[in-house]
Amino acid sequence: MDFSTLSPELQTIFAPILQDKKSPLPVEGVNPVLSTARRLGDALEEGQLSLADVTALVQTLRDSAFLRRASRLHRYVGGAETATTARRLAAVTHRVIAALPEPTPEAFQAAVSPVRFAAVFTAHPTFAVSNPVYATLAESASEEVLPESVPFFETHRRDEPPTLEEEFTLATLAISRARDAMDQLNGALLETAREHWPDAWTSVIPRPVIATSWVGYDTDGRTDIGWWDTLRLRLRMKLFQLERLAQQISTTQANAPALMDRLHQAIACVEAQINATPTGPDAEAVARFADVLVNSHQTALLNAGNLADDLDAAIQAAEPADRLPLAIARAGFMAHGLALAHTHVRLNATQIHNFVRQKLDIPDDPANPSHRRAVLNRLNDALDTVQAVPVDFGALMSDPSTAGRLMMTVAQISKHIDNETPVRFLIAETETGYTLLAALWAALHFGVADKVEISPLFETEEALSNGDRIVEEALRSPTWRAYVQRTGRISFQFGYSDSGRYVGQLAATYLIERLRLKIHDLLVRWNLQDVTVIFFDTHGESIGRGAHPFRMAGRLSYLSPRHVRAEFARTGIACREETAFQGGDGYVLFGTPQLAGATLATIAENLFNPLHQEGDPVYEQPVFSADFFSSISEGMQALVEDPGYAALLGAFGPALIDRTGSRPPARQSAEAATSTRLTHPSQLRAIPNNAILQQLGWCANTLQGLGAAVRRHPETFEIFNTSSPRFHRALDFARHALSCSDDRVLQSVINLLDPGYWLDRATAEGKASRRAAFLTLMHDLEKLNLSADLRTLFRRIQADHLALREAWEDAPHGAPLNRALHAIRIALIERIWILACRIPFFMPRGGFNRDMMMQQILRLEIPAVLKEMVHIFPSGTVASNLDFHEPRGPREQGIYEREHREIFMPMQQMFALLREISVGVMHDIGAFG
Repeated sequence: MDFSTLSPELQTIFAPILQDKKSPLPVEGVNPVLSTARRLGDALEEGQLSLADVTALVQTLRDSAFLRRASRLHRYVGGAETATTARRLAAVTHRVIAALPEPTPEAFQAAVSPVRFAAVFTAHPTFAVSNPVYATLAESASEEVLPESVPFFETHRRDEPPTLEEEFTLATLAISRARDAMDQLNGALLETAREHWPDAWTSVIPRPVIATSWVGYDTDGRTDIGWWDTLRLRLRMKLFQLERLAQQISTTQANAPALMDRLHQAIACVEAQINATPTGPDAEAVARFADVLVNSHQTALLNAGNLADDLDAAIQAAEPADRLPLAIARAGFMAHGLALAHTHVRLNATQIHNFVRQKLDIPDDPANPSHRRAVLNRLNDALDTVQAVPVDFGALMSDPSTAGRLMMTVAQISKHIDNETPVRFLIAETETGYTLLAALWAALHFGVADKVEISPLFETEEALSNGDRIVEEALRSPTWRAYVQRTGRISFQFGYSDSGRYVGQLAATYLIERLRLKIHDLLVRWNLQDVTVIFFDTHGESIGRGAHPFRMAGRLSYLSPRHVRAEFARTGIACREETAFQGGDGYVLFGTPQLAGATLATIAENLFNPLHQEGDPVYEQPVFSADFFSSISEGMQALVEDPGYAALLGAFGPALIDRTGSRPPARQSAEAATSTRLTHPSQLRAIPNNAILQQLGWCANTLQGLGAAVRRHPETFEIFNTSSPRFHRALDFARHALSCSDDRVLQSVINLLDPGYWLDRATAEGKASRRAAFLTLMHDLEKLNLSADLRTLFRRIQADHLALREAWEDAPHGAPLNRALHAIRIALIERIWILACRIPFFMPRGGFNRDMMMQQILRLEIPAVLKEMVHIFPSGTVASNLDFHEPRGPREQGIYEREHREIFMPMQQMFALLREISVGVMHDIGAFG
């Protein structure tokens, strides 16, 4: 943004933060962010500026950040022009042909038929702006010439958090565009096959990239999704797939009456099944649903293969012009089975343990090392003797366990909806091989072992550091090895959000890469080179959650380094990559056909580029690499355990962000449920944890510990930074984090929470009323008792930051736009707090008293406080003119009108503006959380 376009008055106010970006680090009393906030607050207090003026300024800054975000999104996917995408896809197909061992259609089919990549659409809570704003962002990023302005929105915020139904709808729209882009890739491959083998190309069915979803099927950490919800949404995905195929065929001139008749019958049958799906565990409704579902197999179809012959016949009988679109439709249909996207379900390891403990009477804790061998032996014995039991809806209704219900739900999907396409069974917080064997026992118990892909989620420091032990504990089981060999696949999921916030994002990625190599060695040791390994990277769109900030190509290379891919290729182990696109921020990469096509082209380029084993100091000097990333991990872990870190996150951070998903933002635990004060970061989920850090002006989970690591090896750091592609790509995260972080912002936040700061303000204040307000805030902040811990925390962060700056002289600095947004918000927080001091005395009401009110206001829980104020200070009712048959008495109207006009309404407006600033900061960073 060009700040020279501001009025002279605003330029004077913002002068401190517009100075040279390399100005000295903050010294007490001369912090330019806090100085700007003070100037702005004084201008509001004295009437030189109105709240409307500040609102307009925030909207201007927000829109400027929005345009920058659209520009970055356009660059991220390599440009979104349709012609450019077509050229990129054509170049990919030529590389495929060039790499064939022999120029035959069979060799081409072998190259393009295995699934090499999956785009996984999840409902992580990153629906951070309204749907029209997301649409505008995608449309702006899709323009060949980026717009200089955007349509004006009074607010970019959502009216309310999305529901599960809305998340599902948004996910399916994104998936549909992704499927269209996959059709583009398949079309390019088929066109190339037609050019080279005009008489044999119709036998080729490419499926290098597929779509997958867990929206509506993820029950980890939530209890609001019933099995009936999962089945209803899974049936809708089946309906969408059938409708898609019918629509694709209808756009051609193909004469396939038998095929279309089967499709229309299946569509009508699945619609009836959806309409019959119960909305709860009502036995009669469930029985009616079972009748419609179980007794309609032939009509509803049970797998994509049911239509394979009809599709082949339609292609062969079609006119030449129609064969290609029909072959493209067949490829997408056969790749995805009877769903718009493959299915992932997810639950927690503890839920699996509880189910098996109850069924097998294994009371010992598998996480206890002293019990591990015994429980593994007992479970292996049970695996030798397990017998499958029948599964019907009566059993599903009666099972009290989450794991039992989910596994039976998968059984019903595989029996009655799609009996061919496997279902991924993801298990969060896997920290022992017992978890994998327990899941296998449950799958065998319910007769679905060959239909599920059991996958551990490695996301904790323990799991990432010792994941090879976890995998080997499972591989020692003959039953597990037989399961892997029978299905031909072994799956692993890596979590970047939780791992990054506990050990640091850079260190987490190093641990994940090292674990991939250890898994490779284990598979070779156990002679499992003939299975396909699936690596699912569950990351978000932000640097704090594992997404490379500058290019989609960089993101794919960062998550799946060439060194690892080459190692698997060397031993002949097939490797399939999967990448998450999470919530609204993830879906925007598929927000228009142009963006979806460019995203898919980038994925295809990454898949089919030749794997050259290039030298890289990161791998040639493993001792430095291990020490460097270990130092980052130690620094981040120390920060997490610092009491000041929880104090910083919990002081008023949660109030700065809107709820951005249907999933609860806090972890479900007894401690979290009974405590109003955050005592450890683990009480927050990773996404709000990271989002709060963004709003406090310091991306700690990307930066902390980096200074200590650099200080240990400054010369080697500089060499690696300039000569190692892998190391440089990792440092891109730090570059972006530094460009949208500012320790002066963080220091300003900490000052706000320091009683001493307000005492100094009171000492210097000439007006008695303001001096009294400052002293009130001082006393109320002392009750929070945060200052000492926060000061200690800031010294820890600043010392690490100084070490980084000393060794990395050209490291980026924060931009004025970001500082301006933070300064305005600090000024508004001060204004809200000062207004709170003007609230008249009131008697306690239902346990709510002035002390409680001030504590909530200091935590910026403004909506909750204003809800109480409406009852304590009612604004009056409209006077009635009816005849009440007595002499007319005085009508009291607006008895507390002044309080509402001068205190409560401004507080409400300023709080809304705080949240709008949060959206602007998020746009500037490029993603939520």
